[in-house]
Amino acid sequence: MEEPATVSAADIARIAAVGRAAVSNWRRRYGDFPAPVGGTASSPLFSLPEVESWLRERGKPFEVSLGDRIWQRLRNLGEDLSLGLRVGRMGGFLLRRGSEDRGFSDRYDDPELIGLLDRFADERGPREAFEFLCERYVEAHSRQLSVTPEPVAALMARLIGPDPGVVLDPACGLGTLLLAVGGTRLLGQTSDPAGSCIAAHRLLLSGAEMEMYGADALPMDSFEGLLADVVVCDPPFNEREWGHDELVGDPRWEYGQPPRGEPELAWVQHCLAHVKPGGLVAILMPLAAAGRRTGRRIRGNLLRAGALRAIVTVGGSDLWLLRRPEPGERPPSRLLLLADPSTVEEQWAEHLRGVEVPGAVRIIDLLDEEIDLSPARHQSRDEHAGEAFLEVREQFEGIDLKVPSLAVSDEKPAFTTIGELLKSGVLTVPDEVAEGDVVASPSVPAYVHSGETVAVEPPMSKYRVDPERMDAAFLAGCLRAAGQIAPTSSTRIDLKRTRIPRYSIETQRARGEAFTRLAAFEDALREAAESGLELVRLGLAGLTEGQLIPEI
Repeated sequence: MEEPATVSAADIARIAAVGRAAVSNWRRRYGDFPAPVGGTASSPLFSLPEVESWLRERGKPFEVSLGDRIWQRLRNLGEDLSLGLRVGRMGGFLLRRGSEDRGFSDRYDDPELIGLLDRFADERGPREAFEFLCERYVEAHSRQLSVTPEPVAALMARLIGPDPGVVLDPACGLGTLLLAVGGTRLLGQTSDPAGSCIAAHRLLLSGAEMEMYGADALPMDSFEGLLADVVVCDPPFNEREWGHDELVGDPRWEYGQPPRGEPELAWVQHCLAHVKPGGLVAILMPLAAAGRRTGRRIRGNLLRAGALRAIVTVGGSDLWLLRRPEPGERPPSRLLLLADPSTVEEQWAEHLRGVEVPGAVRIIDLLDEEIDLSPARHQSRDEHAGEAFLEVREQFEGIDLKVPSLAVSDEKPAFTTIGELLKSGVLTVPDEVAEGDVVASPSVPAYVHSGETVAVEPPMSKYRVDPERMDAAFLAGCLRAAGQIAPTSSTRIDLKRTRIPRYSIETQRARGEAFTRLAAFEDALREAAESGLELVRLGLAGLTEGQLIPEI
């Protein structure tokens, strides 16, 4: 018997044209809302026919598009672990539809699914139909897949420039960077068989000439000896088992043997080994790779050789821009370091031509004991310390440091615990965190969540209050107080045993407001401390450089 199609909470929100918070509210408020039929506690799955019936009975408008029906049917064909391969097979069908091989579509598991996909391709075109399925696949596996954000991929493409020629991505994932950069021939490799299948069909459906391999490029280089015009890469970060012992003395390590804890520097050298002299490499790196002591020897060699040309902080990563030196070429004297990518395109083009631009730091000044190339460390405001001092002083003087007003009391309240409040129904543990829920963790002070519904994972804890019996701000304040008592992991408390004073709801609300004011005061103190230290730094620099003078 065929299993019914299933949908996630995000899918339900999409087909009903509501926010995810609305779906969470429906589940909480309506006892007849369909129960989960699969998934996990944090990511439940629901029967699509049951959801459709419930929406219809409640008079709530909804529409399941043709694309979503295809997606739900495809997802329901098997386990999620093999979903990527099934998506890839759909790419194969879309690539070969219209083929003279009349029996081609019969080789697929679900003829009705293939018929729907054929209609979808007629409506949108084969490439757009497959991109739709890829988007749904990424949404469904957002925690397992690392996909280069489109704005970052677009920026990398612009920095590489038009008509890049032969382009290689040795950790291509789903082919996002290769599609963004383009080229006369696109070469990709990824360790995930499903990813290589999807990436290959994305490239083929875009009309690209391509070559794709499903293997980890560090231990198994499928393009050994090949030199591309351009190499782009968004490699996996912080992988310990990358083949360090097996790859000792590998000829790719031209700038030094990568330490065991520096797999990203192995990827940098792998990319440089595959680009022609004068060719460009754009690779995303973790922020720590620019300053870790274990990698300073390789960073120094990259600088001395003139291979590393720029590091630009983009979101939570650094973008390293490299150029393979040509024989006999004189190394550049400066490295472009930018903590803000907003001006990088113009500055990068000028920097490559040898023009001195803001943010270009002398390499000789970087070759110290640490060789820390972190852009934030070198992007100071000292060139305009006087103006910056006045700006920060204005910010500092605008910080509200009013101490909350509290009076002494000799009350001795009775106490309950989080565990008891959960048992009595005053608190519940929601599947997802919605506005008004309380979130706590060992490392972050408890707070009342505001904004869109999100999913959180352990060690984060989440609680939803019955607003008639418990004030959320009061609960968050009590949990913050418990965190002050046991702030370290060695004395970490069991949150369910945390003591909560028993007060009327009116008293809770008054104390909740006081807790909120204390939290705001703490934030203001932290801001004042940071701004004050920046004021001192700028004052010292401004007085030394003659940009500031004492006021008489």
